[in-house]
This record gives sequence, structure tokens and C-alpha cells, in this order.
Amino acid sequence: MGTDIHYRRIYDDASSSDGTRVLVDRVWPRGLRKEEAHLDEWLRDIAPSTELRRWYGHDPGRFAEFRRRYLAELREPAWRHATQHLRELAKGHRLTLLTATRDVEHSQAAVLARWLTERARAAT
Repeated sequence: MGTDIHYRRIYDDASSSDGTRVLVDRVWPRGLRKEEAHLDEWLRDIAPSTELRRWYGHDPGRFAEFRRRYLAELREPAWRHATQHLRELAKGHRLTLLTATRDVEHSQAAVLARWLTERARAAT
């Protein structure tokens, strides 16, 4: 699996260097029409649970605990298909994970990018 995995805001202009563009939010971004998103895929099932998302509330002070809880969710059977699919999308290709949140450094996209990169390195 390649480790060329990046993340950014979906509201930023799409770039030809993005590779495969995957939205990893559970809800569709406000004010954005689907044809403007330039997505390859919307993978809702990889997003944190509604309960975790609401608890976190994008509070940077809760990010470490959010990350821990989200990674625990990704190991649950309900997320297995989505995590495997995302890993397949990343194999040998550039993958850009997209999110609507303003603070992308404290988002599930950042957690996923690091997690996928770490798993790829461990597999080699």
C-alpha cells in the first residue's frame, strides 16, 4: 500500500495532484453542490459515530481523546468494510481525504491519514 495520503478541506479548489478524492464526513458539507465537490467517492461509513462527533464538537482540547476513541471505533466490526475499502483506494495511488471542518489538523481526516500511513509502513 502506498503512503501518499493527504487531507484537506473540501471547500478548497480541487487539484490535479489530489489523486483519488474521498469525502470522509458523515454529513454532506453545507453550501456545496455535489457537482462542485469533484469527488471520486463519499465514504460516510468511515466517519466517526454521531455520538463521538457530537461529543468532540471540534474542540482541539479534546482531540487526543477523540483520536483514541475514533481509532477504537475503526477497529470495530461496523467499520471493517469501510476501513478495508479505504486501504484499497490508497494502494499505489495518491489519496486525498476531504473534510468540511475548518480545523483540518484536528479532524477525522487527519487521524485517518496518519492511521493509514502507519498501517502501510507496518505492512512493509
